[in-house]
Amino acid sequence: MDEPASIADYDRTDKEWPSREAFVAQFSHRFLAMENIGVLLLDSDFRIVEISPMICGLFGGVRNSFIGLPADEWMRTIGVQSAPFGRELLRGGAFRDRALNWTGGQTNRRLMLDGETLLRDGETMGAFVLFRDVSHMLELEEQVRRSDRLKTIGQIAAGTAHEIRNPLTAIIGFMQLLNKTLSDREMEKERGYVGIVLAELDRVNGLVSEFLLLTKQKEAKLASMRVGHVLKEILPMIRNEALLHGVTVVYKAKNGAPPIMADRELLKQVFLNLGKNAIEAMGEGGTLTIRECHSPYDSGKIAVEFDDTGPGIPSEVLEKMFDPFFTTKQQGTGLGLSVCQRIVDDLGGGIEVSTSSEGARFAVWFPNPDGR
Repeated sequence: MDEPASIADYDRTDKEWPSREAFVAQFSHRFLAMENIGVLLLDSDFRIVEISPMICGLFGGVRNSFIGLPADEWMRTIGVQSAPFGRELLRGGAFRDRALNWTGGQTNRRLMLDGETLLRDGETMGAFVLFRDVSHMLELEEQVRRSDRLKTIGQIAAGTAHEIRNPLTAIIGFMQLLNKTLSDREMEKERGYVGIVLAELDRVNGLVSEFLLLTKQKEAKLASMRVGHVLKEILPMIRNEALLHGVTVVYKAKNGAPPIMADRELLKQVFLNLGKNAIEAMGEGGTLTIRECHSPYDSGKIAVEFDDTGPGIPSEVLEKMFDPFFTTKQQGTGLGLSVCQRIVDDLGGGIEVSTSSEGARFAVWFPNPDGR
């Protein structure tokens, strides 16, 4: 028997094939259930006829409580400050790629909206709006840009650091000789001055060493490991730091989490830096929650989240915090987060940040051991 020419022929040629209506119904069901695309279906009175689980999950609420609501009232209910579309959509006001930034709790999402009017025999039946969550894609693009900047700055920093280190070594050596001579002559006042110079030279030397971290990382010793084991090794150090600031540390493990391929020492460096930053951001008091979980974009990937109860991160800082040499600390070098980002990027993972008035969250996710 020849295959049917189209879906419309299935129910005419073979009763075992589903009807056209069944195909359309199945497609509609699967389309509404998609995780990264949401659908809002409106009637000719601008009331919600159908709303997909993705939209309910993102903005909060239950489907049945939204059905029948006017779309503009629904947007006010969920707290959308500036409505991305209005009733002009029913009058043929279609749109494409309209941006909507949404913040709920510690969730920051970048959405792109497409709207279209539904017509039948020239009469308006209603309209639909598609919500596409492009947050992860934009974050990946930003990580690529940051990585490119780091490579360029790293090359410059490497040459500069080596040029500085050679005369610096000589200066430190002569200052140490001078310190010994002053000690032999019991010139304690002058020795105090030399001590200040040596301390500052040590700071410069440490800064040069951090410059060199921006260059090619040391060869990673990759091995299969569970992030929980690494976290447990450094938790005592994080808790000791927390005690100095009156901060409580809560650790939430993930049973059955898949292993990752990583370098244990480099991973410790990342986790310690993120933990210390979170503690310092809270000042005195607060809670740091370290949580193992699955990546929100791929349940097969493991993620580690650092949640603090600090004041959050201002938008102007959020945009620059991974840039090399940018810091809000008086004694900071602005290289800690840049180095962390470089390490995680080299391991094939990523770092994502979200913030609100209730605190900030740094999430580090890692790929599957097979690299997918």
